[in-house]
Amino acid sequence: MRKQVIIALALTISTFSFAQKKELKVAEKAIKANNFAEAKTALSQAEPLLAQMDDKLKSKFYYLNAQAFYSNGKAGLNNIDKALESLSKIENGYNQEVSQLKQEISNGLIKSGNAAYEKKDYSKSSKHFEKVYRVSKNDTVFLYYAAATAVNVKEYDRALKLYEELKDLGYTGIETQYLAIDKKTNEEEAFPNKDMRDISVKTKTHIKPFEKKSESKKPEIVKNIALIYVSQGNDEKALEAMKDARAESPDDINLLLSEANVHYKMGNTEEFKNLLKEATEMDPTNPELQYNLGVIAAESDHPEEAKKHYEKVLELDPEYINAYINLSALILSAEQPLIEEMNGLGTSKADNKRYDELREKRQNLYKEAVPYLSKALEIDANNINAAKTLMNIYSILGETDNYKAMKEKVDAIEAAQ
Repeated sequence: MRKQVIIALALTISTFSFAQKKELKVAEKAIKANNFAEAKTALSQAEPLLAQMDDKLKSKFYYLNAQAFYSNGKAGLNNIDKALESLSKIENGYNQEVSQLKQEISNGLIKSGNAAYEKKDYSKSSKHFEKVYRVSKNDTVFLYYAAATAVNVKEYDRALKLYEELKDLGYTGIETQYLAIDKKTNEEEAFPNKDMRDISVKTKTHIKPFEKKSESKKPEIVKNIALIYVSQGNDEKALEAMKDARAESPDDINLLLSEANVHYKMGNTEEFKNLLKEATEMDPTNPELQYNLGVIAAESDHPEEAKKHYEKVLELDPEYINAYINLSALILSAEQPLIEEMNGLGTSKADNKRYDELREKRQNLYKEAVPYLSKALEIDANNINAAKTLMNIYSILGETDNYKAMKEKVDAIEAAQ
C-alpha cells in the first residue's frame, strides 16, 4: 500500500509540474509573438499553481507576468503598476532581465509623458512623470516634473502631496551645467553633458568652456507648498509653510506679499500692514505696494495716511486709475458726518447759519473730488463708476451743463455694456 501511495503522489506532483511549465511556455511563446492577451490567459491559468512552484519557476512566472502586463509599452498606468508589482516579487535570478524591463518601462513613460506635455495634457503628463520616479527612485527630477505639471491643471491636492514628498527627500535639483561660448553668436550655450561640450570646444565652434551649478529648486518647492495651502484656504498651514519658504528665499518679495495676503484673509490687519511696509522697503518704486498700504490705511480709518500712500502711487505711476478713484472716495467719505449734522439741525437762526456752513464744506468736498474723477475718466473713458459719481456731483453743485454732458456719457457707457 505504501508503494501505491508514493507512486500516486509522485504522479500528482509530476502532473502539477508539467502543467506549470506548459502554461509558462504558452505564455512565453505568446509574448514573443506580441500576443499579450493570450499570454495573460495562460498566466492566469498558471497562477493557482504558484504555491507548488519552486523559486526558479516562480521568478519566471512573475517575469512573464510583468512582460504581459507591460505589453511592450502599450499598457495603461494600471497595467504598468501590475507589471512593476510582479517584478518586485522576483526573488531568484532574472536580475539583468528585471533591470532591462524596468529601463524599458521608464523610457516608455518618459516618452509618453513628454508627448502628453507637448499636447498640453498636463494631467496625463504629470501622472506619467510620477510613475517614472516610482519605477526608479533615482530619477527624483521626474517627481519634481510631476508636481509642477499637476499645478498647471490645478490638481493642487496631488501637487501638494508630491511637493511635500520632494521636501521630505531634501530635493534641490541642483546640477552641474556645462557651458561654452558660441564663436558665431558670442553667447553662452549649455550642453547636455561635459563630453558634448568638450567636443564642440575641440572642433573650435565654441570657446571658453566653463561650468556652473544650477539654482536650487527648494525655494520654489516650499513656496508652492505655501501657495497651495493658501488656495485651499488652509491659512494656518499656509503661514507655517510660508515661514519655511521665506527662510529659503528671504528676498522674494512675491512670497512676502503672499504671506501678507494670508494675514489679510485671516483678519490680521496689523501684520498685513507690517509686511507691506517691509515690502515697500524692498521695492520702494512699486506703486502696487503703496496702493495696498493706502487701502489698508483707509480701511483702518486713517484717511491722512491713506491719502499719503495714494499720492505716492500717482507719483510713481500717474496712470494708476484706482489711486484716483480711491482718492476721490477718500475725500467724499468726509461727507457723511456733514450730512448727519445737517439733518439734525433745527430752524433757528443759529442752526440756519450752521447749515449754510456745512453745505459749503460739503460742496467744497465735491469740488475737491472732481479733478481725481475727471482724471480717472481721462484714463478710462468707460469707467461707469467715475462717470456716475461725477454726474451726481454736478447735479448737487447745480452745474447743469456739466451734469447734462455727464449724463449723456453715462447713458452711452451703459448702452454699450
